[in-house]
Amino acid sequence: MDGERSMKRRVVSAKKSAPRKKLPAKKKPVAKRPAPAKRAAAKPKLAAEPSQFATAAGGPWGKCFLPRKAGERRYWLVKSEPEVFSWDDLTAATDRTTHWDGVRNFAARNFLRDGMKHGDQVFFYHSMANPQAIVGICEVAREAYPDYTAFDPAHPGFDAESSPAKPTWFMVDLRAVDKMPSPVTLPMIKRAKALAQMALLRIGRLSVTPVTEREWRAVRALAKE
Repeated sequence: MDGERSMKRRVVSAKKSAPRKKLPAKKKPVAKRPAPAKRAAAKPKLAAEPSQFATAAGGPWGKCFLPRKAGERRYWLVKSEPEVFSWDDLTAATDRTTHWDGVRNFAARNFLRDGMKHGDQVFFYHSMANPQAIVGICEVAREAYPDYTAFDPAHPGFDAESSPAKPTWFMVDLRAVDKMPSPVTLPMIKRAKALAQMALLRIGRLSVTPVTEREWRAVRALAKE
């Protein structure tokens, strides 16, 4: 009995005792992070220099398509891979003349169709060569007319959307004038300050690009060095 009473007392005693309050867990000290360093204000990006052919109405190449003064001559550059058609191939052609077909880029097409005029002078540039270089001078012997290779399903330049009734692509005839005294290579062009804005460097992917009269003279001077 004594043992039983004793056990009951302990139970009663346990019920009467107030529940213990949980103490809040001690917060671990957090290491203070150093304040982030202030970033220097970003320098404003300089806008690309406008093309030397730019006009307000005609965009970056507007001057290429402006009306000409009487007797005005303009200058251009065309590219060809020597394995496909080289300067020597041009000079070996009948009357040293060929039709410049195969242009399938709209910007290049516009230069060729709307910009080039009879008598304009043209640099002949060997692309995909080692080194790439301006190797000769030719001239426009016939102004733009439909590129009939676009109508031929067997030709690599065939375009089903171009037709004789509504041609998309055009070509000109070029006649070889003279070989450069020495090739003017792409590295030479890139080093020349007078040629820093040359369209060949700005839109190098195009096979037909305009050349300013100043650039024309600068390239001719490099060929004589």
